[in-house]
Order: sequence, then C-alpha cells, then structure tokens
Amino acid sequence: MVWGSNTGVGKTLVSTGLASSILSSSSSSEPTKFNYIKPVQTGFPSDSDSRFVYRKLSEYFLYRKPRVSLLASNHALKASIPAAKEVLGAEIEDEWLEKSDSGLKDLCWYDERRIQGMDSEVVGSELVCKTIYGWKEAISPHLAVEREGGNLEDSWLLDSLQKCFRVGLVDGGNEGKGVWTIIETAGGVASPGPSGSLQCDLYRPFRLPAILVGDGRLGGISGTISAYESLKLRGYDVVAVIIEDHGLLNEESLMSYLRNRVPVLLLPSVPQDQSNNLMEWFDESQNILFSLKEIMQSSFSERLRRLQDMPKKAGDIFWWPFTQHGLVPEGNVTVIDSRCGENFAVHKVRNQELITQQFDACASWWTQGPDPTLQIELARDMGYAAARFGHVMFPENVYEPALQCAELLLEGVGRGWASRTFFSDNGSTAIEIALKMAFRKFSSDHGILLDFCKGNMVERFIDFRVLALNGSYHGDTLGAMEAQAPSSYTGFLQQPWYGGRGVFLDPPTVFISSRSWNLSLPLVLQSEKLKPEEMTFSSRSELFCGIRDASDLARSPSVQPRVCRRWVYNIDEVIQAAGGMHMVDPLFQRILVKECRNHNIPVIFDEVFTGFWRLGVESAAELLGCLPDIACFGKLMTGGIIPLSATLATDAVFNAFKGDSKLLALLHGHSYSAHAMGCTAAAKAIQWFKDPLTNLNITTEGRLLKELWDLELVNQISAHPVVKRVVTLGTLFALELQAQGSDAGYGSLYANSLLRGLREDGIYMRPLEVSVNGTHYPPVYPEPNQTGTAFPGSVPHISVLDQNRQEPELTF
Repeated sequence: MVWGSNTGVGKTLVSTGLASSILSSSSSSEPTKFNYIKPVQTGFPSDSDSRFVYRKLSEYFLYRKPRVSLLASNHALKASIPAAKEVLGAEIEDEWLEKSDSGLKDLCWYDERRIQGMDSEVVGSELVCKTIYGWKEAISPHLAVEREGGNLEDSWLLDSLQKCFRVGLVDGGNEGKGVWTIIETAGGVASPGPSGSLQCDLYRPFRLPAILVGDGRLGGISGTISAYESLKLRGYDVVAVIIEDHGLLNEESLMSYLRNRVPVLLLPSVPQDQSNNLMEWFDESQNILFSLKEIMQSSFSERLRRLQDMPKKAGDIFWWPFTQHGLVPEGNVTVIDSRCGENFAVHKVRNQELITQQFDACASWWTQGPDPTLQIELARDMGYAAARFGHVMFPENVYEPALQCAELLLEGVGRGWASRTFFSDNGSTAIEIALKMAFRKFSSDHGILLDFCKGNMVERFIDFRVLALNGSYHGDTLGAMEAQAPSSYTGFLQQPWYGGRGVFLDPPTVFISSRSWNLSLPLVLQSEKLKPEEMTFSSRSELFCGIRDASDLARSPSVQPRVCRRWVYNIDEVIQAAGGMHMVDPLFQRILVKECRNHNIPVIFDEVFTGFWRLGVESAAELLGCLPDIACFGKLMTGGIIPLSATLATDAVFNAFKGDSKLLALLHGHSYSAHAMGCTAAAKAIQWFKDPLTNLNITTEGRLLKELWDLELVNQISAHPVVKRVVTLGTLFALELQAQGSDAGYGSLYANSLLRGLREDGIYMRPLEVSVNGTHYPPVYPEPNQTGTAFPGSVPHISVLDQNRQEPELTF
C-alpha cells in the first residue's frame, strides 16, 4: 500500500515507476501481472491516477520497446452522479442516473490496449488499473461525499477492495504469473476517507505492508516523520521511505532518525515542464525503483517465511498455558499476524497461502474489549504515558495516570462503598491482596489483632479459613488456589501444596433449558416444601428481583448457611467463569452476604472476570443489590490491552492497617504497581465503556448494556437436543453440550472437531472443559467481546461429532 506524507508528494509517480520496473523486467517465461488499485479518487475523471498509470506505462513500453508484450487496461467501477455524467456523457438520462440508493452509480467503464514486444506477439505481462470509487470535485473525499452524495461506509469500501484483491489473484490466465498489487491511498496518511475516518484507520483491517512516499520539500522532514509514526502507531510495517530530491538533504535527516530501521531512497527531481512526458525521468529513476522493488520482494519473502516457520518454532520453544502440547499438531497452531478490534488476521495455508480474518470468540481469554477505534486510542494514550513517565516506583508517589484511574474506580465500580484502591498486576494477585486485607479486618474486629500486638507479631500464627463456593476459581497462584475448592487446577499434578483452606458450599445455579430459566438446587438445599414457581422463571429479571428475598425459598432453614465460625467470605460475582460458566442464584449470594454481615465477617467480591460491563452493568454488585468490603478487578479494566488489577476496599478495611509500626502496614507490592501505561489504559477504557457516544451498546443513561442476545434465538438453542444448558447475561453467552462418559470432563477431546470446524469458518474458539469436585462438565464456550456484536457477520453452521451417535447438527 502506497502512502503519502502529504498530498502532492508523488505517490502516483512512485506507483507508475514501480509498475514500469516490475513489468519491463518481466520475461515471456516468467510473465508478470501488476494490479494498480485506487480505492478513492476525487477530481474524477479529469484527474484519474489509475488513468495516469495506465497511460504512462503504455507510453513507457512504446518508448523502451521491451522484449515482452503488454496487455494494459484501465477500469472505473463506481462514481458519484456528477462524476458519472462526466464519464458517460451528457446524453445519459437523469432518470437512470438517479436510480441509486447510495448516490453511487455502477460505471463498468473499461479501456484496453495491447503493446507488442520485440520478441513475441504473445502477451507476456499485464497491467490492470482500477479506480473503485470516484467523485468529480477535487477536494477531500469526505467533503466530496457531502457535496455530491455517494455516501460510502467504511465496510463497503473495504469489501470492494477485498473483492479487487480476489479478482486480481484468481482471474483466468494468471497461472504461472507473478502477481503484484499496489493500492494507492488518497492525500496523506491521516487524510479522511469518504466516511470521515482517517485512512490510516480505515485500511487498518488489511494491515498491508506500507511504502511511505516522503516529502523532500521545506518542512517535509517533520511531515514524513509524523506520517511514519502514525503508521507505526497503528501497527503497519513500513517497508521503505522514498522521497523526491529537492536539494534540501531531507533524506539524510530521515536516515538519521530512522537509524537504518527502514531504507530511505532518493528519487531524481521531477521536471517541472508540463510538456515533459517523463520518459527520461523514468529511465533515470529505474535503478532506485528497482531497488525499491527488491526491498519489497525481500520484505515480503521474509514475512512469508516467518509466518510459515512460526507453528513449528512455537511448538519447539513455547510452553503454552492450559495446553497439553502432545495434543496440538503443528497444523492446529493459529498464526496471528495482527488483530483489529474483534478480529484476528491469521495466516492460513489452503490451496494457497493467505491472511484472513478470524473472529475472536475467546475474546483474548476474556479480556478483549476495544473496538478498532478504542484500540487506536489506547495505543496512542499508552504511548503518551510511556513517553511522559516511563516507569515510576509507586510508594509515597502520586502521578496523573494512577490518580485518575483510582478516582474513576472509586466513582464507578466502587461507588457508594469503596474509599481505597490498591494496584497490582493481575487478578490472581488482586485476590491474594484481598485475602490479606480480609484477614486483618477480621482480626481487628474480633480482638485477635490486639492479642497479637501484645506479643511477637512476626512469629505468631493463626489458622484462617475462607467461606467460598464449590466451582470457584480465583487464579493460579498458590495463595489464590487455597481459597478455591478442589478441582483439576488444584490436584496433586498441578499443586502438591494445596490444602484448600476453606469451607466450600454447593451453590444453587440457574440456567436456560427448554426455553425457560431453571433453578438447580444441590441436595443439601432441596426441600419438598418448595413450590414449582420458585424453581422456574420466565425471564432473567425475575431471578434478580428483590421480591425473591421474601419467598419461602429464602426463608427455608436449609438455605440459611451457618457461617458464624468462618472468618472470610470470598465469592465469584454471579458467574463462575473458569469454573464452568455457571450462574449462581443471586438470592443465595444475597443471603450469604447478609449472614456474613450479621457475624462481622468480611466479604470479598471477585470481579476480575465480571467487572466492567461483562454482565451488563459496570459492577456485578449492582445485579446482586448488596455491597462487599473488598472487591477485585482486572481483565477488562484496561480494555484488555495490558495487565493491571486493582483491589478496592472500604475505610474500615484500610483503617485496620493503620498504626505506629511499619509491620502493621500492608506489606505487599510490585515493582510495577500502578504502572503508567496500565493506569492510562484503564482510565481511557473505563470512560469509553460507559459513554453512549463511544460505546454504542450502552443505554443513553450509561447504566446498563443493551440486550446483546436475541432472546428467541437463545430459547431455540436451549431447546436443541444436544444442548444441556445455556447462560446469557450482558456480554456473556455460554452453552454446555450434552456429553457422557469419556466425552465429559477436563481431559475430554470431545470438542476438537467442533473447534476445527469453527476455525475453518473464521471463528477462533477454545473450549472451557472443567472438572470440579469430581463433577465433570463438558465444553462451555466463552462470550463475545465487550463492545462488539454478539456473533460475526457470517453465521456459522456447527456440527458436534460423536462416533457413538448419529451426528446431530447445531445451527446458529
């Protein structure tokens, strides 16, 4: 893709020169096809870059008389009505021109010429020039749309460009040809496209290698460096910078700045005489343009080689989390070239090698939040933070990113209860900090701390326990594991030190099955006195309704927990994520919190997964209608772009650590506590997610997410015979498949065929197969990302394979 540091810097001359260098060096034994694509053209048709390339290449071939023949063509696909009249002639009827919803007309305009080579009449090389969209007035595309009509959404433009890629590769007669494609942008790197989106953002989903045409004029050094930085900030690879010689030695400054990271090439000065046909200039430029061609080809080959080698190298040197390497053949490794918003760009080898879009249905292990716009915003703000602050050791310091982030946390997820923010690096660590806080709070409230202070505070020991839920999961560090029930994660093979320092209750869970919400009670809570209407619900809102607090179920003695001898209550908020995507009955959680309050037991909410709109509200505490003493947040807090976590606490918890001795302080911290980039990203994401102007999925009041899941479709899926249960809440959609015997459990490979099919259909997924307390749950699939659509645009057909049964089909 050819970019310009500004308008009028010679992008089209570079494109034409590249085409001449590539096509004139072609041979009849190795013919070449060169595609030149101009997606957006204003000043059309009088000023048409594709026509310039077409004409100048034709002239140059006649001038140079190369050995091979050339078939050259120029195409114009669509144009605004004023531009269409210019192309098709004034005699075209207005009624025909006006028959267009978008204000763009199909031109299907085409021009072709054959230039015979010296050695053969056989056409060896081919030049195809295309203008996809044109407007008459020579102004910025977004203004041309405003004045002439022809509204063009970004997705339409990208789709049209992608079709041109495909046509350029699979056209008949391309066999045995080397195919080059150059896409030339309009104006500068940050010039607006037809919709107003900056071009560097508009074309980002393709992330094509970039040739930057710099500015050799006065002031051009600054403009070229700014353009380069804008492209790099958005993840483009700049293969080379090429500028016209204006005698100001701009190239030397650029080479010094780029420090040989990127080649800088210097073209001869372009003749100013308008009558000059530039043939001598093209001749004089051939060596430079040939060097540019070699640089492009070398860069492409190196990129391709790296992509081809990555699966094997990954298998040789990576140690992936949660992965049995022997079960991952090389062909199953997903090679990710980049991501843009919801989608990965992945390298695939089918009939040919390609980079294609793949929807990230894993949401980057449940952290993906940004749409493409927020992704760029976060990258820019994080770069600013790194440039301004670098790294700051946090104790006894204050700086803007950390202060702003803490303020937003306390005004948002901590609103109405929290007064302090303790920063750490990830959710597991946030939980361990919360446990330390809770143990101290309990010790202070129950006189234990006073007894310890009278003796040796360092050598004394007391056995604290947590009250938690079976199926809970709070991370993989050793301390966090002690606060969760036995599971595949805590067994001897994973954690030989595990003791399970808690009392773990079997919670009631709720789910959709056969089109209705159902309450599933563990044996210890079951009672013949319970009414059927208390076990089945017509809607999710009934589940969370406070009226249930006065129901017979809430007053049942079997539901009232005995917690008076337990000291800390640590719960997953509403949804047990890694524990199997189970929704815990909110009534049960409210009763537990109430009982803990009655016995002065600190309550910890683990919101590392559920916080920041995951469940449709900023904090899951809003769904429960009760508040914690301590809560932990991570994952989506930074928009999912960089690790950071926070443990929020009340004044009462904080005051339990105050005293005259440093030994009374919370002796916990990290070298990168409250690091600038993480706090900056968090501040941006927290504000972005709750603003209806930036997050289109949120209500205008900014308090709730709109319903992301089609309720009728959810009910249909829940009634399918291969589906055991469905859970939907906020951004979360999880389904559990029917499975038995060897098909069930954490070691099951039951989902492999399903995952392979999904990935071939453009959807990246991993299963969440869990085994908790000996109870095996088959695959449960994670949620869509925070700000994106529930499913990608192309709806997949999913087949669940089982050798022992007739193949059922599950269609979304």
